[in-house]
Amino acid sequence: MAAVYRALHRRVSSLVCRLHSTYVRKMRYLNQLKEDDSLCRQAQTSGTFYLFHNLSPFLQKVGKKYLVPQLSAAEMRQILEKFQEAEQWMEKSVLVGCSDEHRPCFALDLGALDKSVIESELQGSFTDLRKALFVVDMEDSPLLASAQSLLRWHDSHQYCSKTGQPTQKNVAGSKRVCHASGVIYYPQTSPVVITLVSDGSRCLLARQPSFPPGMFTALSGFCDLGENVEEAVRREVAEEVGLEVESLRYSASQHWPFPSSSLMIACHALVGAQQAEISADTPELEEARWFGLEEIVEGLKREPSSSKQHNSSLLPWFPPKQAIAHQLIREWVQLQTA
Repeated sequence: MAAVYRALHRRVSSLVCRLHSTYVRKMRYLNQLKEDDSLCRQAQTSGTFYLFHNLSPFLQKVGKKYLVPQLSAAEMRQILEKFQEAEQWMEKSVLVGCSDEHRPCFALDLGALDKSVIESELQGSFTDLRKALFVVDMEDSPLLASAQSLLRWHDSHQYCSKTGQPTQKNVAGSKRVCHASGVIYYPQTSPVVITLVSDGSRCLLARQPSFPPGMFTALSGFCDLGENVEEAVRREVAEEVGLEVESLRYSASQHWPFPSSSLMIACHALVGAQQAEISADTPELEEARWFGLEEIVEGLKREPSSSKQHNSSLLPWFPPKQAIAHQLIREWVQLQTA
């Protein structure tokens, strides 16, 4: 029996090593593409492309599903041949990933070209990213979000903040260089804490005036310079709803492209049940209130379209499953029902 266990252990270990090696090889290949302009330019000829138009991704609707097409380099050139300076447009693409088979994936924004021509040619439409993230498959959402963030960063960093001279991106789009000063700029992301506050039996959700009608979510805010996550959570909760956090725990993280490129750091925070009176003191919040377990469970089942009652009032609904706030709310429900 011991020999059987040893053989099984070797097979499992071998599988883990192969999976690990695939990941390591892929990451090292991506790093090579970022550092070697010639290699990356060559990879563009065999890679696939996600299309954007003024930062809106291109989607195709098939039945009730929204698909994110990946165009081959040949298909890209066929489209660009309808416009002038096709080669120049390929140079504007940015590297966003690659498959396990080392087929690189790029994103390209064609915002200066006629949108209707592209949509007609490809039988689809450019869709606002906020909508796109919630209608495409979950595996496509992160790539769309990171691709748009990188394209947005390049669009807003075309000049050196030190010299005012134009900056130039490398082929992969992993950096921009000011040749006048030698300064190298790398894409950056802003840390944001998103916190589900609970008093033990209820959880606190809020909404901003800009939210869709009826939607409530967890509290969130940017980390101040020099703050750690714990300090940022305690400050945001105190500022926004006037409560003092007694303890907190980390849940997960998620890249989020709004307002530019953010790293959402999700936490659960506990406040004292005897000191749970909400005192909202910020123009950012339109409403903040406590929700019981039954109300949360019902809200998770509710779609935005089904939140309107007969008297035109709105029942609360919560962010969809692609958002990390949804994960926080579900974790709280699981804890309450454990």
